[in-house]
Amino acid sequence: MPRFKDIRFEGVIPATLLVLNEDMSIDERQTRKHLRDCALVPGVTAVTVNGHASEVHACTFDEQQRILAASLEEVGDEVPLINGVYADGSLEAARIAAMAEREGASALLVFPPQSMAMGGQLRPEMAIEHFRRIADATDLPIICFQYPMASGLGYPFETLLKLFEAVPTIKAIKDWCNDAMLHERHIRTFQNLPRPVNVLTTHSSWLMASLTMGAKGLLSGAGSVIVDLQVALFQAVQSGDLKKAQAINDRIYPLAQAFYAPPFLDMHNRMKESLVLLGRIDKAVVRPPLMKLSDAEIARLKKALEQAGVTREGALQAAA
Repeated sequence: MPRFKDIRFEGVIPATLLVLNEDMSIDERQTRKHLRDCALVPGVTAVTVNGHASEVHACTFDEQQRILAASLEEVGDEVPLINGVYADGSLEAARIAAMAEREGASALLVFPPQSMAMGGQLRPEMAIEHFRRIADATDLPIICFQYPMASGLGYPFETLLKLFEAVPTIKAIKDWCNDAMLHERHIRTFQNLPRPVNVLTTHSSWLMASLTMGAKGLLSGAGSVIVDLQVALFQAVQSGDLKKAQAINDRIYPLAQAFYAPPFLDMHNRMKESLVLLGRIDKAVVRPPLMKLSDAEIARLKKALEQAGVTREGALQAAA
C-alpha cells in the first residue's frame, strides 16, 4: 500500500542517482545517503527512484525492487516516493507497477516503451493499451513521461488527450517534449481539463523559461545535484519575483550548459562526477554502455560548479 495517498503532483521532485561500487554492484549505503541529501531538502514535494538518473535501463527487476525497498526504508515515512516503470513490454511494465504498489510507492513514472519507436506514434491504441495494462495492475496514480516527438517515443497531442480520458489514474505528465511551443500548449490545455493533468517540466536545460509558462512543478535528474537551487527558482517564479528568479537562474546556467552538452546521454554520468567533486559521494561508477568521463570533462564540471557557486557547504550559500 502507498505510504502517501494524497501525493501532490506539483513543486520540486528530484530524480536521484544510483551509486555503484567499482565492481558495478549497488552501493546501498551511499545511495541511501544521496537519497536523503535530495529528498529532505525543504520545498521538495516528492522524490523519484528507478528513473533515468538511476540507470534504470541497466538494472534488473530484482535490483529495482531492492532500490525501491531501501529508498522507502530510508525516507518513505517523510516524503512520497515515485517509482519509475521502464519496460519495453506492457506485461513487464504491469509487473513492475504491481511490485511498486506492494512495496509502498506513492506513484508511478511510466516511460514510453522503446518497442514503440518505429512508428508507434501512428497507433494511439498502443499507448492506451500499455497504460491500461499498468492501470489494471495497480491503483497508484501515474505520471506519463512525454518524450520529444523526434525520438519516435513522444505521444502526439491528440493521443495524450485520448490517453487521459481512457486512463483516469494519469494525474501528471513529465514533459520533455523539447518544443517550447508544444510545451506551453501542454501546460495551458492539460492543466485546465475537466480532470486536470498537471505538467511537471523536465526541461532542465531551459528551466526558468519553462516554469514561467505555468508548469505546476518540475521532475528533474539535475535535482540530484542542485535541488535546493531548483526549489529557490520554483518559489521565486511562483511568487512573481523576476529579479530573484533571474539571479538564481544565472547560477544554474553554467551547470545546465555542462550537464546537457552533447552527448546528451552523459547527463547523469556528469551529475555523478559533480557529486564526487562536491564530496557527496565517493565514486562515479557507471554501467556500460555508459563510460567514465575524461579528465578534461571532469575539469569542465569543476569549473561549472565554481561558476554556479555550488560548494561542498551547500548550493544556496549566496542564493538568497
